[in-house]
Amino acid sequence: MSAHAAPTRRLGLGDLAAKKAAGEPIVMVTAYDHPGAQIVEAAGVDMVLVGDSAAMTVLGYDSTVPVSVDEMIMLTKAVRRGLTAPLLVADLPFGSYETSDAQALATAQRFIKETGCDLVKIERGGTSVQRARALVEAGIPVVGHVGLTPQTATSLGGYRAQGRTADAALSLIDDALALQDAGCALLVVEAVPSEVTAALMPLIDIPVIGIGAGSATDGQVLVFHDLLGIYDGPAAKFVKRYADLRTAAVEGVTAYADEVRERVYPAPEHTYSMPAEEAARLRELLAAR
Repeated sequence: MSAHAAPTRRLGLGDLAAKKAAGEPIVMVTAYDHPGAQIVEAAGVDMVLVGDSAAMTVLGYDSTVPVSVDEMIMLTKAVRRGLTAPLLVADLPFGSYETSDAQALATAQRFIKETGCDLVKIERGGTSVQRARALVEAGIPVVGHVGLTPQTATSLGGYRAQGRTADAALSLIDDALALQDAGCALLVVEAVPSEVTAALMPLIDIPVIGIGAGSATDGQVLVFHDLLGIYDGPAAKFVKRYADLRTAAVEGVTAYADEVRERVYPAPEHTYSMPAEEAARLRELLAAR
């Protein structure tokens, strides 16, 4: 069991700021359904992200791009019903906010109203800075995301580390600071050299959550299915597996299948019975037909 106490009340953005100020690491993890939400709640995490990584981990797409707003809303609602204390962040999927401020606002409002999430997350700098500003001005808390941004991974040369040259790193830092200036409450930095993160941290005031960005950030996030060894896809360098649930699950289902085929399951202790007199009367009724 963890030596750290789980939150006993609903956390807020002020709690994250306090953790940053105190140097207390922020724990974030993804979840995509009600049972997953209950598990991470019981583990005492601070924040939960319903990431568009659900496209691959639970919906079977080959990237994050195809997942729809309706699919993400369904998943986020399920997670919300399983959470009490952690802050809940929902990814706005590809194509749902890039076109205009009006589109971004309409999408974000749907997520806030229909799912009860606390914040929405958008990717990249550039035009996303203006989208973030528009959402914040409308009263919607926003999480920015720089570095490897999966929604636009193709334009970045695939799923690989970003900011590996000085010029690229400076551009990434500028994007991060621009998102802060736009009013983002939080920043996710993904798949960048630890030197870049170390250079960013003294310049930024909002909490920074890393994923493959080294240890200098204010907190870390990993994908539920990656850290528990559920997802069978390729793992990024930064993924650490804390369990191997897929192997255990395959073994369990295989054992079940074997027992069914061998007529071992169900055993008498797994079956219902009726009073002997009722069974006898049923036989009489059937015989009389």
